[in-house]
Amino acid sequence: MSLPVAILAGGLAKRLGDVTAATPKALVEVAGRPFAEHQIDLLRRNGITDIVFLVGHIGGMIRDTIGNGSRWNISIRYVSDESRLLGTGGAIRHALPLLRDRFLVLYGDSYLECDYGAVERAFLASGCDGLMTVHRNDNRWDRSNVRFEGGRILAYDKKNTTPEMHHIDYGLGAFRASAFEAFADGDAFDLVAVYQRLLAGGGLAGFDVPGRFYEIGSPEGLEETRGYLSAAQKTS
Repeated sequence: MSLPVAILAGGLAKRLGDVTAATPKALVEVAGRPFAEHQIDLLRRNGITDIVFLVGHIGGMIRDTIGNGSRWNISIRYVSDESRLLGTGGAIRHALPLLRDRFLVLYGDSYLECDYGAVERAFLASGCDGLMTVHRNDNRWDRSNVRFEGGRILAYDKKNTTPEMHHIDYGLGAFRASAFEAFADGDAFDLVAVYQRLLAGGGLAGFDVPGRFYEIGSPEGLEETRGYLSAAQKTS
């Protein structure tokens, strides 16, 4: 693996209520450890050695807890938008100087056991400015929001879903810095706007991931992920 990974960890995590009132979502306890440590372990096992946390809400706690990556023999850096929340897209745009020309993006509440090397290779081979990983969801884990047929993304919309949408945005993306050039540094916008702009211009590749995702963004997802990772630790 050669691409850096940006982890979006700046949200307010309102859905978790009191759990994140004084603790960033990345540091919520899962199987006896801060959730971010599970993410880092997973990325490290996939050969990723350069991680940039995009922090906001009490983000200094993440830096103090996780550190510079020396525990994992990798590099971990931080970019903060705590003074003015920029949204998922704006946070990435602001961090481009650390992310180089090509990079992966991972949501800070997602645990994604997939082949990161295969995703990187598919992105580089596509020649596109962006790649979205998708999963055949059929409204099981959440509402399906992607129409994916013949290896191509035909539609993506989180708000206006259709019966033809059987896949879901899996939570891992790959981008060239040029995908964000239409947006000014300092503007607040969502990553969804970047995906939709690329899709409209024919510059968005797709990659179908067979395995399901886990997430801690909701109370139900948090408990399910706690159970899954606790069981995984016992069998490892």
